[in-house]
Amino acid sequence: MAQQEIQLDRERFCCSICLDLLKDPVTIGCGHSYCKSCINTHWDKGGERGSYSCPQCRQTFTPRPVLEKSTMLVDLLEELKKTGLQAAPADHCYAGSEDVACDVCNGRKLKALKSCLVCLASYCEKHLQPHLQSAPLKKHKLVEPLEKLQENICSRHDEVMKMFCRTDQQCICYLCSVEKHKDHDTVSAAAERTERQRDLGLRRQTIQQRVQDTEKDVKLLQQEEKAVNGSADKAVEDSEEIFTELIRLLEKRSSDVKQQIRSQEQTEVSRVRELQERLEQEITELKRKDHELKQLSDTEDHNQFLHNYPSLSPLSESTHSSIIRNRPLRYFEDVTAAVSKVRGRLQDILSETETRILQIVSQVEVLLPQPEPETRADFLRYSQEITLDQNTVHKHLLLSEGNRKVTWRIEEKFHPYRLTDRRQVQSRESLTGRCYWEMEMEVEVGVGGVVFGVVTYKNISRGGISLERGYGYNDKSWSLACDGNSYIFRYNNIQTPVSGPVSSRVGVYLDHRAGVLAFYSVTDTMTLLHRVQTTFTQSLYAGVSVWCGATAEFCKLK
Repeated sequence: MAQQEIQLDRERFCCSICLDLLKDPVTIGCGHSYCKSCINTHWDKGGERGSYSCPQCRQTFTPRPVLEKSTMLVDLLEELKKTGLQAAPADHCYAGSEDVACDVCNGRKLKALKSCLVCLASYCEKHLQPHLQSAPLKKHKLVEPLEKLQENICSRHDEVMKMFCRTDQQCICYLCSVEKHKDHDTVSAAAERTERQRDLGLRRQTIQQRVQDTEKDVKLLQQEEKAVNGSADKAVEDSEEIFTELIRLLEKRSSDVKQQIRSQEQTEVSRVRELQERLEQEITELKRKDHELKQLSDTEDHNQFLHNYPSLSPLSESTHSSIIRNRPLRYFEDVTAAVSKVRGRLQDILSETETRILQIVSQVEVLLPQPEPETRADFLRYSQEITLDQNTVHKHLLLSEGNRKVTWRIEEKFHPYRLTDRRQVQSRESLTGRCYWEMEMEVEVGVGGVVFGVVTYKNISRGGISLERGYGYNDKSWSLACDGNSYIFRYNNIQTPVSGPVSSRVGVYLDHRAGVLAFYSVTDTMTLLHRVQTTFTQSLYAGVSVWCGATAEFCKLK
């Protein structure tokens, strides 16, 4: 047949709407053909104001055309199917706006399967076959489909840019390397790619290692989350048990007091009733005697009256009434006062411990330590008010300014519990979490001096004259000393000279959990003098030591 000898483009028999071979084909007035269901659906969705257009040529029709089957196309399609005409490629085979299209395809282009860096063209599966079959073309470099292949062509020489100028950091062609870039550091693009590929590999290794490390950190944080939840649950359970025990103890004490009061009440009531009975008997006896006296008094016979008068018994003195009348009307009121006093003491203790417990709870940290402060404003966020403990002050030191200032003095007032071996004093407040404080000092250069200390134990050591009890001379304290001209850091009797600007004000930063202790010279800026990284196992206390007329004061920062 004649139609079998003609090489027909299968796209001529495809519906431009569904991109498949025509099914139940119809032809509209402009001559274009579509599947009947496709054009009806298109017009059902897109018809506006009674106007209907062709999806290909945009010709409009009014009113909507009546669609009738194209008998000729139906017969032709049936005949073509017998000759092996296949359906049009599925829609996903055609290049979209984000795909690389085949540079050889005519009409609607298929997606490119590969790009050739020699030909600078992209090919679909069909047009790629010569590169896979022809020996000369097999030597070409095929890569995954690339857009903008023409950017690989030198705009000046119309040559493929196979060189790289390291001086200008750009790709160039060979002619550029001997002309404009003649004296530059140039290599082949492949060599530069190899070197950068190696660097890229190292970067990937770094990233992959960081991913692994971060994944480990995530697992650790997950474990820490479970540990935090478990610890919090245990703390809640233990706290409830302890408070329940305290409540039971208070209830028992209340019951004991109540029982003692009732017992004493019964004892006293029994004594009152016994006395009451004796008084009632006395009243009866007094009334009897009064009756006798009345009878005698009513006797008319004088002789009889005088005869019976001597037989009257003398009236005894009553001691009960005076005692009863002079007794104060207070019985168990003192018990109430004593219980009220206990209540007040308990309220004070609960208030103090509640503040302390809440402070400890707020200092629980589960995340990684935050970066150390940098500016003075950052440090002041952790400012800690420091007051000195009078029970730890040396006999040569005098406290003032609300126990914030310490001054060297000659007078001695011995206190058996004070740090009598070294001229030093400790703070009342224990230091946990992150905290910061500043001290202002007055030192006569070459005469006096100040030691800023932080000690691990409140009772570091008392009494005697041992040097080891001084700040920095043991493993329980860290100190920074200043004589007005220079600084010295001391720990465990090992001293380290410290360089930095000498200032009358020194700042101390402590991160108890991170084990960080840092001293700063505070002027217009903050200069780090010395930093310690260690592990603190107990609460710390701020300390200070002065001698020879020097003074030091913990500054108010809020």
